[in-house]
Amino acid sequence: MIRDLSEIRQRFDVYLRIEKGLSENTAASYLNDIEHLIAFMSAEGKSVDTAVEGDLEAFVCTLKDLGIQPRSQARIISGIKAFYRFLKLEGHIQHNPTRLLETPKIGRHLPDVLTIEEIDKMVACIDMSKPEGVRNRAIIETLYGCGLRVSELVGLRISCIYIDEEYVVVEGKGSKQRLVPISPVALKFIAYYQEQVRCNTTVQRGNQDILFLNRRGAALSRQMVFIIIKQLCELAGIRKTVSPHTLRHSFATHLLEGGANLRAIQQMLGHESISTTEIYMHIDRSRLRTEILTHHPRNK
Repeated sequence: MIRDLSEIRQRFDVYLRIEKGLSENTAASYLNDIEHLIAFMSAEGKSVDTAVEGDLEAFVCTLKDLGIQPRSQARIISGIKAFYRFLKLEGHIQHNPTRLLETPKIGRHLPDVLTIEEIDKMVACIDMSKPEGVRNRAIIETLYGCGLRVSELVGLRISCIYIDEEYVVVEGKGSKQRLVPISPVALKFIAYYQEQVRCNTTVQRGNQDILFLNRRGAALSRQMVFIIIKQLCELAGIRKTVSPHTLRHSFATHLLEGGANLRAIQQMLGHESISTTEIYMHIDRSRLRTEILTHHPRNK
């Protein structure tokens, strides 16, 4: 039986971040899930290292009973499987009880996207006479123009913007870097923000290379970007549920509609698997159906 669970937790944390290259948020979620498993096993009078497949199936059943959605169940099970792989790797167990543990089937969720007209409406609501308006315009153009995750946006560094070559170096999930083309429009508003606003901001120590700053000279938080997007949508009269990620979805969808190659979109989004990018194919299929209904002689 494992004596020192706190040390195991710390070592598992390091394993997730360093060896598996998971983001801070994903690693924290996995650790939280393991805490729930430990509490469940303790209530059953057992230890996590003595668990068998039936124990873990019982734990998954409690998740269903609590009304936890299949997508969240799948993430929790993924964390548990990673934990037991780690325990076996460290020599704490000989057999992995999660080997046959089934993950619930999850239907593909088609993300909400904004139309080009809706994005134009958002941009039109920005007050460019205010410093935060100048910054927010650059933020919208960068999010939509590069398809960045919000974490990638707030961590974007000035030294990673190559103006002449028109691309940025983005640090994505697991600290993996990728090259993303950036439009002249986005570069124009970034330059305007730097010249008119950022140069007049007292930058806090450690944030000298961070592009987007708040009024106190610190890096923007992810929550602040959510608020900016939400407020602009309200001003534009957009009723959809919109987040910074919606602009990322819109970026990919509009590229596909314009004829971009799915592999190229995969690389720009930083998806490890093409199957993740294929969720956007529903747009292409719907457009194909429209084309057939419009142009096929049997439909005229």
